[in-house]
Amino acid sequence: MTDNELIAHAADVRRHAYAPYSGFAVGAALLGRSGEVYAGVNVENASYPVGICAERAAVAAAVAAGERTFEALAVVADSPDVCPPCGMCRQMLMEFPITRIILANTAGKQRVLTPADLLPLAFGAAALPLKETSE
Repeated sequence: MTDNELIAHAADVRRHAYAPYSGFAVGAALLGRSGEVYAGVNVENASYPVGICAERAAVAAAVAAGERTFEALAVVADSPDVCPPCGMCRQMLMEFPITRIILANTAGKQRVLTPADLLPLAFGAAALPLKETSE
């Protein structure tokens, strides 16, 4: 699948976003190593912290389907420039192997990055202390 096809998928699913409070609809399309595409949209809630971003929704859909490694993620929003993922999404994306992140706006502007570009010096499993088992 080409980057433009993945962007088109994210742009199409964006129409299903639930953004009654911000009016800022975001669509994401995550290409699994298997070739499957997992869609995500932002879903807002009157209790703001309860909402979920499109990027994390796409990752959750992929993980629920058993996918754990990814080729690319396309994120589309109607913004003047490309819309980078928030901090929580950046941390989530660092958890799974992913080759590239394609950011696009509805006017056709694009930028391709890696998770490390988005979150240098990310926190990861290597920073966690080893758990000892008591038997």
